[in-house]
Amino acid sequence: ALAYAFLNSEVFDVVGVTVNNTRNGDGIQGQYDEALRVIQLFNLENKIPLYKGADKSYAEIVPFISDTVFDGKPAVDFIIQEAMKMTDEKLVLVPVGKLTNIALAIKKEPEIVNKIRVVWLGSNYPGPGEYNLDNDTTSVNPVIESGVPFEMVTVRYGEPSGTAAVTVTREEVSKFLSGKGPKSEIAITGRHGGTFTCFGDYSANLFEHAQMHGNPPSRALFDMAAVAIIKNPDWAEKKEIPAPLLQGLEWVGQTDNQNKIIIWENFKRDSIVNDLFQLIEESTPE
Repeated sequence: ALAYAFLNSEVFDVVGVTVNNTRNGDGIQGQYDEALRVIQLFNLENKIPLYKGADKSYAEIVPFISDTVFDGKPAVDFIIQEAMKMTDEKLVLVPVGKLTNIALAIKKEPEIVNKIRVVWLGSNYPGPGEYNLDNDTTSVNPVIESGVPFEMVTVRYGEPSGTAAVTVTREEVSKFLSGKGPKSEIAITGRHGGTFTCFGDYSANLFEHAQMHGNPPSRALFDMAAVAIIKNPDWAEKKEIPAPLLQGLEWVGQTDNQNKIIIWENFKRDSIVNDLFQLIEESTPE
């Protein structure tokens, strides 16, 4: 998702990156290190700021948000700072993990609700569960109920209608990404070892180590799809619904709710994936 945003520098003005910790994330430092690797591969270190966000959940952190130090504070303060700068347009936040940092930022400075648009890669709506949602269920309702412009880019494992269907195989990654991308000024050490000087090679290495699913064996580019539909809303279908309530892991409809949210589904897999392949090809030095 980060690489795709960086490759789209003519479309997106990335003001910063915040991370948070999820179960498979190797701790908050592991999340930070991985984001930094991608930033370095695009020669953007010291140009695009990177902040550590929440390790624990919203419910665990929220009692402490008035303290001088609390879990996730660097990211929370950065979100507030950047949002408050906005006058004519909204700052688009694209959480591709749990919603904790954003929920905390809204709680700490409610004024940002009118200055941000939240596009979340999360949930199997209307079905229960999903990795990003499960990692902090306590952060979901506070964001939705704040009235912030909120869009859910659905995952829906095993169904054709969610980002889980925006898949690529190892063979495709090897063919279209290996050796591709800008050449980095410094060689980075990968999460699984090895050294890399372009994002294409690193992504191929990540795919070698990642678990594949389905037939043919492939992996979904969930997070990237969330960024892609901001670039081109025609690459998926969106519908407005009365904002639901999360009870436990289940969604409960609230048909008379005046607060509305947007649901994204039915993603155009080929358009999204081919855009990545074309962009990284164009960014590769001769």
